[in-house]
Amino acid sequence: MSHVIPLKQYGLIEASGVDAETFLQGQLTCDVGKLAIGQSTVTAHCDPKGKVSAVFRLVRVGEQRFYLLFRTALLPAALDQLKKYAVFSKVGFTPLDYPLVGIIGDSDIDAEIKIESNGCTILINPKSAVEFNADFTLWDLAEIQQGYPILSDKTRLEFIPQALNLQCLEQAVSFQKGCYIGQETVARAKYRGANKRAMYALQGQTDATAEIGGEIEMLLEGGWRKTGTILSAVNFNGVLWLQVVMANQLEEGTHFRLPGNQILLDVYPLPYSIE
Repeated sequence: MSHVIPLKQYGLIEASGVDAETFLQGQLTCDVGKLAIGQSTVTAHCDPKGKVSAVFRLVRVGEQRFYLLFRTALLPAALDQLKKYAVFSKVGFTPLDYPLVGIIGDSDIDAEIKIESNGCTILINPKSAVEFNADFTLWDLAEIQQGYPILSDKTRLEFIPQALNLQCLEQAVSFQKGCYIGQETVARAKYRGANKRAMYALQGQTDATAEIGGEIEMLLEGGWRKTGTILSAVNFNGVLWLQVVMANQLEEGTHFRLPGNQILLDVYPLPYSIE
């Protein structure tokens, strides 16, 4: 059975104009020039210090026309950040009120844009009526399990792309393209080993919830010690799922928990290596 989900947690922006590709190429971590029409990738927009302002999906729909699929929690600030740098470029940003649908499983629904990845499909502007049978939190769970970072307004401008595992995803980070905002920090983290953090998925059987931007606890020889930053959290059918950014040298079998909660959290294996 396929799950058909309204992606209420997303908003869509169109970027277009004669300078659209050039502008985005100088702003984003991906190589925009290598995206063919109809292709997409997860990407990031950083500040000059290399800290991630927004993570979103970039879709090329024309030579100088792109769709930017943002989390709605990030959209206002992320759009302001892009517009700030676009003052001297011929590129405009237009909000689009198109239906956005997520499908986990098989899909035969036609749409203007259809993005498929790891058994999940995003439909932008479906061409026929859609019947939903699942809640949008199921999509967040799928993103946690697939290792796609879910950034929020509480955690933006806190981490460089590698701390969010973006170098492991699709074409999210290019180390060969020219300069872009924050590129020096991103390159130094790769070539000089400056990054010491990574994003992990944790899960445990509990009805508890977790505070975004809060900490978890790790069991050391001297007892429980606070560590990491909670990036996102979903409780689905009595199982708590977390994305946590913490030190990237974890020993196998390390135990974790929420502060004040005795339920142990296990590391969930992501479908890629963060080495």
